[in-house]
Amino acid sequence: MSSQQPSPSEPVRVTPKPVVLPEPWAGSRLTVVVPTYDEADNLPALVGQLMALDLPRLRVVVVDDNSPDGTGELAEKLSVDHAGRVGVIHRTSKDGLGRAYVAGMTRALEEGADYVAQMDADLSHPVGYLPQLLGTLHSTNAGVVIGSRYVPGGSLSEQWGRSRRLLSGWANAYVKTVLSMPVRDVTAGFKLWRASALRALDLPSIESTGYTFQVEMHYRAYRRGQKMVEIPIHFEDRVAGQSKLDGAVALEAALRPLLLRRAERARR
Repeated sequence: MSSQQPSPSEPVRVTPKPVVLPEPWAGSRLTVVVPTYDEADNLPALVGQLMALDLPRLRVVVVDDNSPDGTGELAEKLSVDHAGRVGVIHRTSKDGLGRAYVAGMTRALEEGADYVAQMDADLSHPVGYLPQLLGTLHSTNAGVVIGSRYVPGGSLSEQWGRSRRLLSGWANAYVKTVLSMPVRDVTAGFKLWRASALRALDLPSIESTGYTFQVEMHYRAYRRGQKMVEIPIHFEDRVAGQSKLDGAVALEAALRPLLLRRAERARR
């Protein structure tokens, strides 16, 4: 009897089997920061997958921007179901991805995390890569390990159309040209930071509010001499809900690299 095949419209998801880390790496104090806005359909699955990892000291901080679909209330329920391992920050308005990450990272550092991961809530970042990111950080003594779509072995979901692939490729090429940064995936949002590296970046002074937060963080790390390592990942398409990209985000994405370069020159 043949096995059931996914329908042509159903995305084929690539979920790597998590590597098993040795001690003391597996016992690292790791906090995963997850910004949310209308992610009620995805958040329970993401938290469940994170809790299932063989990382007993892993915690999750959900930063919700007053989601109309009740994501914040759902996050509170998850914090009760996983007491001591899931925390929630409720912000009163949708104030941008960058500000959400700064709030979550600041909370993680205040609570004693030694390592802080960034992940999207839409399941586009397969959880199975997280132990590999952590193992790479330990073994290379890097300040940050980036889950990269654009190094050999990295890939994008087949659901991404030609125009979306071209836009993503152009954005990376544009930013690398403007900032002269030796990172293949400068807009990557799936990464793991060493706590000392985050503190060196001066989080309260981060200016980017949208998706260029990722670029600004990479650029600051690069300019401050942090060791940056990229490992290949398969980037999935979101499972449910809508993308948060809009015209204001696109405008910031075009202007912010130029402003970052100017600010860095003034800093010298």
